[in-house]
Amino acid sequence: MIRTIRNLSRLFAIGRTLAKHDALFLFEGYAEGRVLARLVRLTAKPVPALSELRPGQRLAEALTSLGPTFIKLGQALSTRPDLLGQDITDDLTNLQDRLPPFAFEDAAKTIAADFDGGAGGLFKSIDPTPVAAASIAQVHFATTTTGDDVAVKILRPGIRDSFARDIDLFYWLAESIERTQPKLQRLKPIETVRTFEESVRIEMDLRFEAAAAEELRENFSTDPRFRIPEVDWQRTSEHVLTLERVSGARVDQPDDITALGLDPVQIVRTAAEVFFRMVFHQGFFHADMHPGNLFVASDGTLIAIDFGIMGRVDSRTRRHLGEMLLGFLTRDYTRVAEIHIEAGFVPASKDIGTFAQACRSIAEPILGKPLNEISLARLLGQLFQITETFEMQTQPQLLLLQKSMLLAEGVGRALSPNVNMWELARPLIEDWMVQELGPEGRIRDAVSDAATTIEKLPRLIDSVDAATQQIRQHGLKLDPETAATIRGGPPGQRRRNWWSWAIAAGALVLWIIA
Repeated sequence: MIRTIRNLSRLFAIGRTLAKHDALFLFEGYAEGRVLARLVRLTAKPVPALSELRPGQRLAEALTSLGPTFIKLGQALSTRPDLLGQDITDDLTNLQDRLPPFAFEDAAKTIAADFDGGAGGLFKSIDPTPVAAASIAQVHFATTTTGDDVAVKILRPGIRDSFARDIDLFYWLAESIERTQPKLQRLKPIETVRTFEESVRIEMDLRFEAAAAEELRENFSTDPRFRIPEVDWQRTSEHVLTLERVSGARVDQPDDITALGLDPVQIVRTAAEVFFRMVFHQGFFHADMHPGNLFVASDGTLIAIDFGIMGRVDSRTRRHLGEMLLGFLTRDYTRVAEIHIEAGFVPASKDIGTFAQACRSIAEPILGKPLNEISLARLLGQLFQITETFEMQTQPQLLLLQKSMLLAEGVGRALSPNVNMWELARPLIEDWMVQELGPEGRIRDAVSDAATTIEKLPRLIDSVDAATQQIRQHGLKLDPETAATIRGGPPGQRRRNWWSWAIAAGALVLWIIA
């Protein structure tokens, strides 16, 4: 009861903030939310200056004013067009993760708590004015005691306690939604909050960010076109991350890039190929590649920073995604529908023809545009919007990927509006498709699956031997419910009866052989 009262009070305060930003549509999707919205509107009125903004922009402003956890929530919601619609999530993608900086004295205390000797034992000098301040941490430039120029990221004081309070509210809301809104259970509200909680907790441990940077750096160690700053592990801890200091032109500033004597189109090609390699070759990608996190060095090298939000896609999902995109690009919508069912994204009970028709209705308006306007990210976003009709299960890794593709396309269009970045990367994409989706790739996968099965054989044999010993010692005893099922049951249980008989027969065969 105390938890409910506390969260209702906080929810009302949040509602007032949303009302001032005219963003109460976040609550109005279900009956209980509409009641709260009516009550809140009696005590708070929209700010007139915000009336000209789009709904997604007003929501972004409201979330920013609510603090760090809500900024992170906005970033997470930017991957969910199935919840809020494509227009709103597009605006949330541009949500600026910026907050006023915290005092340098607090930063110094954090460093002292994690390292003996404090900042003086690590750095010859450290600039007290931060170069960036975000919801989780802020960054200061410094010079180490060995003379290296570095960037020092320091966790915001009190962020963990603030996050714990907010995440309890989110769980309470998710539990209420699952209990009162059965139609929304397929969106897995509680699981979504749990995933959000895990991702932010990881982001709040800067050792994990350091590990992500190191992994990405290793993945591109042989590619001089893409650079990741080196981690200074001796000056990195749970609350402090020290990286090599890097510099360059922002990737969305074509004039600055041209001034370096570089070709913006070539930079777009490099960005597309790097992104494709991260996702499809390595399955580990930078999921927050907005212009503030991507720079271009004087030699054309792309430099990435900020590795708090990363994504992973396993090899099976990568292949399904590759086949899905290939099906769209070749307009083979039946194959697109089949892949969704094979991957388990859509229940096998759904009609392939109807789903293929829905895929065609999404793709044709997008693929029919001029080449430079075609957006694969929007195509995926539109696809996720029809999930309710076909009971498609939410795929968090694909939602994060779709957001990342949208950011990448935004960078490409800022640099060179008249080209399509995926068309520039087409030779690389085609080579990957031949390798992974062609005969050689299928043979390689078959051999890999066979090897995995062979590796499991010893455990399988051990399990069979254990079952045999159990039958020898105690005889074959069936659970009463299983025995009743074998004797017979309602017509709807015929398939289950068959499996019960098969299990019993298999056990008897093992007993006889032994």
